Amino acid sequence: MIIKSIELKNFRNYEDLTISFDKGTNILYGNNAQGKTNILEAAYLSGTTKSHKGSKDKEMIRFHEQEAHIRTVVEKKQPGTDCFKEYQIDMHLKQNRSKGIAINQIPIKKASELFGILNMVFFSPEDLNIIKSGPAERRRFLDAELCQLDKIYLADLTNYNKILNQRNKLLKDMVYRPDLADTLPIWDLQLAETGKKIICRRKQFIEELNEIVYHIHYKISGGKEELLLKYESNTDAILFEEELKKANEKDKRLCMTSVGPHRDDMLFSIGGIDIRKFGSQGQQRTSALSLKLSEIELVKRTIHDTPVLLLDDVLSELDSNRQNYLLNSISDIQTLITCTGLDEFVKNRFQINKIFQVVEGHVTERHG
Repeated sequence: MIIKSIELKNFRNYEDLTISFDKGTNILYGNNAQGKTNILEAAYLSGTTKSHKGSKDKEMIRFHEQEAHIRTVVEKKQPGTDCFKEYQIDMHLKQNRSKGIAINQIPIKKASELFGILNMVFFSPEDLNIIKSGPAERRRFLDAELCQLDKIYLADLTNYNKILNQRNKLLKDMVYRPDLADTLPIWDLQLAETGKKIICRRKQFIEELNEIVYHIHYKISGGKEELLLKYESNTDAILFEEELKKANEKDKRLCMTSVGPHRDDMLFSIGGIDIRKFGSQGQQRTSALSLKLSEIELVKRTIHDTPVLLLDDVLSELDSNRQNYLLNSISDIQTLITCTGLDEFVKNRFQINKIFQVVEGHVTERHG
């Protein structure tokens, strides 16, 4: 699949922009704070309904404007055929209301209807720190990819978060109204039923990812290191409800839910050593790169198509060995790359299909 074009109106620092992409490698270059990443953000938003930065809708609307509009045209292969189909994704961001989304000019009621039309892998310098960051970042990685690939997981996760928020609210209300404790078992049961599904799906996902990441990391490290991923579940799926009950008194004191998949983590180990705590920066970065490349491969296997890769100023953070491995691995997929300059590395090491210069919210296509 590819993104053919993006139109922006009053999005971030863009008043009015239309940009057409090549199916290969597209470079967006310019100084910092010119708007390069905003284009990638718009693309990511078109496929997931969310900003990769976690920004709210109103924060992405241009100053002094009430609405922003994104139109993204996607072309993808139809399953089991050699035919291609175009999808037009329109998204209206509004200051004080929920965003409006339409697919081929037909409004959709649920954001989940959008998932699966445009699959993307977003890779930023922050992702290179996913190994040494806290568990929340690793859970975010899990959820972001699973929600793109699995609509059932998306529904389960949305439901789980709603129930979790309700249970936490109840725990806080019980401080002033102890009689509400009678309703706690109801929330425990609902949380456990939904949480079990999330735990099982995450475990399956990491097992699939582990098989791929092992071989990629082994190659990048020159056959010197064997990376293993392991799902560290806060609780066993079967015992979740029982563990919730055991933690009830603790939860009442803390006014929050201390057990469940919202506290899960992923273990990264090389030679039996937990590299989250004891790995070198080189090991952590190589493992993060392996993880992202594995994500691309897993998406390919799952959807039987290629995702769009968004590289946000990552190349400058990698040494030449990792740069080369990354670029050699993505030659068959559409890539949108942001960088600050077209240095000798970019000019000579790999095929560039389109170059765009970005200056203060204005984009100019450059040739040669």
